Amino acid sequence: MFLLAINAFALLAFVPPAFAQPAKETDHPDRVRQQDVPSGEVKKGVFETSEIYPGTQRDYSVYIPKQYDPSQAAALMVFQDGQNYANPDGPFRIPIVFDNLIHQKAMPVTIAVFVSPGTVKGALPNAKDRSTRSFEYDSMGDRYARFLIEEFLPVALKDLNVSNSPEDRAIGGISSGGIAAFTVAWERPDQFGKVLSHIGSYTNIRGGWAYPGLVRKSKRNPKAIKVYLQEGKDDLNNLFGNWPLANQDLAAALQFAGYEHKLVMTEGGHSGNWAGKELPEALRWLWSKPDATETNTGSTEPTTAPEKTKWEPHPDAVVNEKVPTGTIEKFPAFESKIFENTVRDWAIYVPAQVKPDEPSAVMVFQDGHSYMDTKGRWRVPVVFDNLIAKGEMPPTIAVFVNPGHDSRRAKPDSPWRASNRGYEYDSLGDRYAQFLLTEILPQVEAKYTLSKDPEMRALCGASSGGICSFTVAWERPDQFRKVLSTIGSFTNLRGGNVYPSLIRKTEPKPLRIYLADTSGDLDNPFGNWPLSNKLMHSALAYMGYDVRFDWAEGYGHNADHGGMLFPDALRWLWRKEKHEPQWNTKDDLKGDLTLLKLLVPKQGWEVVAKDLGFADAPCVDQQGNFYYSDMRAPAIYRVRNGNGEQELIAKEAVSGLEFGADGKLYGCQGSKNRLVSIDPTNGQVSVVANEVTPNDLAIASNGYAYITETKEGRITKIELATGKVSIAGEGINRPNGIAVSPDGGTLAVSEYGGKIVWMYRLLPNGDIDSKLPAMELRSPIDAKGDFAFNEPPPYLLASGGDGMAVDRVGRYYVTSQLGVQIFDPTGRQCGVLPKPIQDAPLTSCVLGGPAGEWLFITNGSTIFRRPLTLE
Repeated sequence: MFLLAINAFALLAFVPPAFAQPAKETDHPDRVRQQDVPSGEVKKGVFETSEIYPGTQRDYSVYIPKQYDPSQAAALMVFQDGQNYANPDGPFRIPIVFDNLIHQKAMPVTIAVFVSPGTVKGALPNAKDRSTRSFEYDSMGDRYARFLIEEFLPVALKDLNVSNSPEDRAIGGISSGGIAAFTVAWERPDQFGKVLSHIGSYTNIRGGWAYPGLVRKSKRNPKAIKVYLQEGKDDLNNLFGNWPLANQDLAAALQFAGYEHKLVMTEGGHSGNWAGKELPEALRWLWSKPDATETNTGSTEPTTAPEKTKWEPHPDAVVNEKVPTGTIEKFPAFESKIFENTVRDWAIYVPAQVKPDEPSAVMVFQDGHSYMDTKGRWRVPVVFDNLIAKGEMPPTIAVFVNPGHDSRRAKPDSPWRASNRGYEYDSLGDRYAQFLLTEILPQVEAKYTLSKDPEMRALCGASSGGICSFTVAWERPDQFRKVLSTIGSFTNLRGGNVYPSLIRKTEPKPLRIYLADTSGDLDNPFGNWPLSNKLMHSALAYMGYDVRFDWAEGYGHNADHGGMLFPDALRWLWRKEKHEPQWNTKDDLKGDLTLLKLLVPKQGWEVVAKDLGFADAPCVDQQGNFYYSDMRAPAIYRVRNGNGEQELIAKEAVSGLEFGADGKLYGCQGSKNRLVSIDPTNGQVSVVANEVTPNDLAIASNGYAYITETKEGRITKIELATGKVSIAGEGINRPNGIAVSPDGGTLAVSEYGGKIVWMYRLLPNGDIDSKLPAMELRSPIDAKGDFAFNEPPPYLLASGGDGMAVDRVGRYYVTSQLGVQIFDPTGRQCGVLPKPIQDAPLTSCVLGGPAGEWLFITNGSTIFRRPLTLE
């Protein structure tokens, strides 16, 4: 045992009234105060000395049961969003429930600590307080665990005797607090051995989607934690994920890896009401001793093997002598340069209706040997003959491609055993797409005319071939827009379990996607195939994709189910009906700033200026006029709002440009080691500060300009009235973009050489403090990296965070290698808008127009804009 702290300051004692509360008809008796049960006391405090979360302040309280004996080490339970759990009239009523269960000896004598998330208080006039709840709770890693263990608990538990055995220490929370509780125990099972999670956010708020894969990998060495999960059947399905499926996915992983756990699916949605009703029984289970005779660890999923389902071919998979018959042409074994030292067999099917002078549709089949077999489950030549003859799909050349095999090794007995299959099919990125587009299809095009219309180009595969097909279309929607995937391996074979999260936070792509899976599919070290496919469908449907998901009970990881549905799947995939996206954002809470509410339907990027030398420094004035710099001209231009007339302002090159309160433009000229002001009425240039190397700038209401000095790795403040220069902040990996929040209280700075966007609090004297890595940028996949088995794909270490802008709602827009990355005011990513010109740098952005409703970007030699709906 060891002794820990009760706050040295701001403590208030509170003893709940001794009288019993009247019981509601639906109340569990353990949720109601009983007259004969001793009541513990609750003490309150404020904690504001964190170095891990600098500048934060939070309330907390400590419940001490009546039975607490200082000579005996008590158990401990820490609750995130503590005020919700401590409220005697709320859904949880922990002091009352603890009183009753401790009295019944259904749980040990337990001290409860209720801790609120942190808040950074605004320091400037009109600056709002900024919550750090999501950053603390939703982030992966040990930061929050260290905060509790090293900083907070020694203060909150001062002079209290608390056990140091993890078996006596539990942690709980709701929603983001639920995943926070799990993360603390996952990172520090030596400190906390029990987890109570209510409607836990195991979604992509800040990467929590990855937990099922991590849990499965721990099977050989599971962590000593006991986990209770409660989830509502009608919980959220929004930009961050599908809560019911995410909790089921985590439970399935815990089941597979052998953890002691329990998943309780209740009625209700994203509320503590149903969790509160279950709380007494949840605590009884959590604090109970394990039953050595019990083999069920609490999963609600059936564990019996599905019955064998009889397979019969679809009528359109049976040869019809009355229809024209296509031909199969086999090609010589192909040796790839993209997949070095590999060789593969491949062939094509050419329908009888193909005309040499007319472009044909094309459909590429992964594991082509299986689809080409006219006696197998798929029978592509037969099905194509029948559907093409009926006019239910266009004349389509089928390309059957087998996975590659190491040319230095003996040819395997079966193409399923090709040595390079997993690497080619399961890896994320555009390598396989490049293989098809630059190596395979040109061979076909040497003999036949293939359509260049991506709507006439499809991909198909099963299992790893399914995810491979999706990856190609995801990476190259300009080339392929139809995908047919059955029993797709959207699991952690090589990081494919990220797709549902990427889909929800990427501008929708013009894809039509067919998915099929069954309850009898795989559940193994790499994931749960049925749940993974459900997660994919849920994500695609949420984002308004043209998607169909066929599901059946039984079957297994084979072609039986998909083969029977194959002709109908092709009919749906090739149908002429035009898809009209349907969006349902009812589960996006008030602060959930989904892309679906931001983007204007059917309105994308439009050109503002083109054929420039190098565009940068976008800026707007209060009248909605747009300004930019062509750095190679060199020149600064104004584009008039309304008529689009362009005017030369000054013959200067600047990498950052912004209006000050005095109506002047302030520009960054790092090559000349100076910050300048420019009079927009006559183009007169004046030097504000010398001996600085500004890349970009932001002007705050406190009279200071803040510049990023990228090579020096620092933020420098310049007092505009005097030109006085001083260092404001350091320790940033090549800082670049910089912006001030709409309320004037927060400064955000992006890393060009890393992945972080830092947040600071602005102070009246121009200083900045409370530095937090509040936003994390997505990075491109590193094509030269190691695509390891059962690991995420390699990502570039630098996201290329460049220019930055803020809209009136408080969203941050950061240009990067991937595109414009958008974050909400708390730092949660809303999504990514890909670059219009992929092979040109995306240097900066700004919100303009009369109401700031247009997003302008500088993309190489072109400037684009698109309308937004700002809510």
